[in-house]
Amino acid sequence: MKSCIIIPTYNEATNIVLLIEKVLKFAPETQILVVDDNSPDGTWRVVENISIRDRRVTLLSRAMKSGLGAAYIAGFEKVLTDPTIDLVIMMDADFSHDPKYLPTMFKLASENDVVMGSRYVKGGGTVGWEMWRRALSYWGNLYARIVAGLPVHDCTGGYNAIKVSKLRELDLGDMNVTGYAFIMKLKFLLVRAGASVAEFPIIFHNRREGESKMTSASIARYFNEGILAPWKMRFRK
Repeated sequence: MKSCIIIPTYNEATNIVLLIEKVLKFAPETQILVVDDNSPDGTWRVVENISIRDRRVTLLSRAMKSGLGAAYIAGFEKVLTDPTIDLVIMMDADFSHDPKYLPTMFKLASENDVVMGSRYVKGGGTVGWEMWRRALSYWGNLYARIVAGLPVHDCTGGYNAIKVSKLRELDLGDMNVTGYAFIMKLKFLLVRAGASVAEFPIIFHNRREGESKMTSASIARYFNEGILAPWKMRFRK
């Protein structure tokens, strides 16, 4: 099964080299697609240099920062142009998602359409978060599960493996949400498309290096989207 790991980046120059090295340690045959939103710290340049030496690494440069959802859609669209890729994996660039879980994801993906690394199944959890952020994430996920009727425990978790055959069934142009709401809607559409799903426990670590992307404005936007998005999903035809 040929795979491609999509890693959206914005100002991740301090993390991306070590992350790529660790990913290729646990998944030496995978392809890596870094989608960079014109990072001021030159992340794109670092990845470009790596791609010259290692053909497993590809850079997709975008003109400006326009959100996690837009970055992933750009990555998905590029992957879908390659008929040899069977599996796409979503991964954060800040070591929140440990590459050591990749072998487990590949194994589960051999029998499931979607594999989700979950903080909210037995054995999963978070490290390095403030109490308010843990509470917001936990109760937000519970709210989304109940309102949208999502049969998964971690609705907003971003460490996922998706069969390309299922991804092709989705209308990516309809993904008009960002941030955590984007991930929630993606999972909702996959489940609605009849995808078989497996969740397994992961420990989510707060970022290793660099500044957090969570600002007061982004928290407010994600909160508002998180409140409305499950209702829109539930009542959409």
